Amino acid sequence: MEEAKEKMDVAIIGAGAAGLAAAIYAGRSGLSPVVFESKMVGGQTSLSPSIENYPGFKSISGSDLMTAFKNHAENYADIKEWAPVTKVVRQGNDFLLDAKGGPYLAKKIILATGAVHRKLNVPGEEELSGKGVSYCATCDGFFFKDRKILVIGGGNTALAEAAYLLDTGVKEASLAHRRDKLRGEKFLEDIFKKKGGKVLWNTVATSFNGEDRLSSVTLKNVDDGTESTMEVDGVFVAVGITPSNELAQSLGVNMDDGGYIIVDLEQRTNVPGVYAVGDNSVGLRQVVTGAGAGAVAAISAHSDITKQEWEQ
Repeated sequence: MEEAKEKMDVAIIGAGAAGLAAAIYAGRSGLSPVVFESKMVGGQTSLSPSIENYPGFKSISGSDLMTAFKNHAENYADIKEWAPVTKVVRQGNDFLLDAKGGPYLAKKIILATGAVHRKLNVPGEEELSGKGVSYCATCDGFFFKDRKILVIGGGNTALAEAAYLLDTGVKEASLAHRRDKLRGEKFLEDIFKKKGGKVLWNTVATSFNGEDRLSSVTLKNVDDGTESTMEVDGVFVAVGITPSNELAQSLGVNMDDGGYIIVDLEQRTNVPGVYAVGDNSVGLRQVVTGAGAGAVAAISAHSDITKQEWEQ
């Protein structure tokens, strides 16, 4: 990488609740933070149609909450959207980042990279990805207005995406779940059903069918093994997430068996100068805890930078 074009105290990689909270606390502590986001600000939280457990709000949509986070964070940090960080290497006591408009040099790194959607790995999924098969309702929901869609999954993400799609004006939304009971929170299930959604119990998808675009899904009943074909215009796969830990791996950060980054009580990793917050790290994956972790990491980074400057 070439010489850094911009220097900063803290590079925050990821702009979900944890990353934006870290930006606010870093800026307020006197540091110069820059937030790098590979897509749009908001992360997984933006997918939720209703958040009812964030203090101060009886009910608020995830997109509205993350918009408020962004508006607040912009007072304290430079936020770069659509600027994925592709590489981070140590350069002395600092870190050199390769990203759009860079390279950049940072004294500390806060990894708020979140998690990515898991795939089903069934025939037709890869070929029809982006052609009727999607993993992000907020990204692609607009294109399915007045169309028939199927969401696959049974957790909070699946229910939130299905409810969101109904709000965008899809003609019909069904949810296929491999068991006879959903894993998601009851209030999300109630929202989905109240909006007119229906659940296909004990059902899995075995293939996605179509030539240039998705036209149908082959479904299998796990109880009796019978198969059926369901004509749909779109499928949204929501079967869980995998922590985004590629940058952490490249830096030698310790992770648990599930790939989640291991941190101490101050959100420090085993690598000096690297902190981790949010869905990519060990702990409860909730908006309120992510925001809290971001605040802790920023304060830890400020403390460590101050100590380094004092010792020099």
